Amino acid sequence: MDVALWIVAGVLAVAYLLGGGGKVVVPKEKIFAFGPSAHWVEDFSAGGVKTIGSLEVLAAIGLILPAVLDIAPVLVPIAAAGLVVLMTGAAITRIRRREFKYVAADFVYLALAGFVAWGRFGPESFTA
Repeated sequence: MDVALWIVAGVLAVAYLLGGGGKVVVPKEKIFAFGPSAHWVEDFSAGGVKTIGSLEVLAAIGLILPAVLDIAPVLVPIAAAGLVVLMTGAAITRIRRREFKYVAADFVYLALAGFVAWGRFGPESFTA
């Protein structure tokens, strides 16, 4: 299970590093132009979008770096739990906007982050 947790954490880290990094550096108007899946930015200020992106980048770093460096590895499940909260908000935003076909992806990311949080807080904890 340790290998599965590393793989999922790695995939999530890459996805959130790229996605969050994009939100940090790309203006809100250009994000909106990416297509219907990005129209959620209408509900947030430019600063709010950048904040979400920053949280995603920090979570991506937190999923990998603490365990690799063996410095406060408890941050790995905390980062994963933070992503669960973030993706819950994303799903709520999509549901409120009636963007139901995009909610499935949010739930997949939520489930994967939940798996990492559960695994690293529980059976495959770095402190065990």
